Amino acid sequence: MPRRGRLAVVAFGGNALIRKNQEGTQWEQLENAQQTARSLIPILRDGYGLVLVHGNGPQVGNILIQVEEAVTKVPPLSLDVCVAMSEGSIGYMLEVALLNELRRVRPARRGIVTIITEVVVDQADPGFRRPTKPIGPFYPRFRAEELMRKQGWTMVEDAGRGWRKVVPSPRPLEVVQREEIRQTAASGAIVITGGGGGVPVYRSKEGDLRGVEAVIDKDYTASLIAADLRADLFVILTGVDQVSINFGKPDQKSIRSMDVREACVWQAGGQFPEGSMGPKIRAAVEFVEKTGREVLITSSTRLAEAVRGKAGTRIVAARRGRMRSAVRSRTAAHGRGA
Repeated sequence: MPRRGRLAVVAFGGNALIRKNQEGTQWEQLENAQQTARSLIPILRDGYGLVLVHGNGPQVGNILIQVEEAVTKVPPLSLDVCVAMSEGSIGYMLEVALLNELRRVRPARRGIVTIITEVVVDQADPGFRRPTKPIGPFYPRFRAEELMRKQGWTMVEDAGRGWRKVVPSPRPLEVVQREEIRQTAASGAIVITGGGGGVPVYRSKEGDLRGVEAVIDKDYTASLIAADLRADLFVILTGVDQVSINFGKPDQKSIRSMDVREACVWQAGGQFPEGSMGPKIRAAVEFVEKTGREVLITSSTRLAEAVRGKAGTRIVAARRGRMRSAVRSRTAAHGRGA
């Protein structure tokens, strides 16, 4: 059993609130938020403080569709503002769900605080040279050509379904509210922060913050926050109970534990592709290398067992003498676009 005073950072995707085959109504999302909150209670009972970082893919996509549909009636909104809107709305749903669940189980009283979070990115990040992240609605060709001409958007045709805007996905460098997050977590409150990877901003030559049309992977931001807080445990919730190699093949094998050296070698070998487990593994490795502490990857349904070592996949520090090879493997993986 963990001792009192420890801190866990838990990251989960926006699909935890809008699930497969659902319409994505606010009532469905509130019910799903309640289930998510229920799965987090064992961490609180084990004496951990809690910081939550959530995704927002389906939610911000719906906001962008609303913006497009209303473009002839109200001024459109930029992507950074839409991300901030999703941080507020998802934070509200999670707050209500957690307050309701805490009232039922009656653990020690805790406050719950949602922090709208700006995250600094580098305008020279390679992601800005090659936008690849599709967002928002599908457009017919004539509308896509108009937007590319008038707005300067980068758009691609998507498998015969229409044209979509693609934006950069740069790496997060700095969480602007890092001290506020630290102080709020230290007070014992549950903190909801870094939603959707945070609102992407850059610093001008004068030092001002300015929003930018981009999206940040929430797992990278969660890793950055967890390392800043020196969290005792970093949890990444996903759709599978354990990480596997040879996923979907006859020789698929679940992994209970791996060190960062093994994780980097497998990733370099293509075991953890982008758009799937890749960013989660890379975020986990970065946290372990910075802190020497471990990462737990599992599903929300197995979280209580996983925290007690009975489920999930743990990623731990390399044994002495292996860290350099892990870093070399990770660098090679980046060079091959892993």
